[in-house]
Amino acid sequence: MSATPDEIARWMFSEMKNAGVLYQTAAVEHIRAHYGESFIYVNENGHASIDKEVKKSFKKLHGGKAAWDRDGFFWGWTSAIKEG
Repeated sequence: MSATPDEIARWMFSEMKNAGVLYQTAAVEHIRAHYGESFIYVNENGHASIDKEVKKSFKKLHGGKAAWDRDGFFWGWTSAIKEG
């Protein structure tokens, strides 16, 4: 059975919840190794990126409590509070 965007998003959310941050390079490597190349694409800047459907599901899970840091290429909590 192949992975779904929701399944990958749940993994991303769990990782961020445990570590407080989720670096894109680490997420891309994990997704590529465990879920396959089909969930990775090269963006307009030439960087490996995560499928838009996965990111959409991830956004639903964190409900706006996480933000993308453009300079550091990671997601982190918008506050120090880890809820749920």
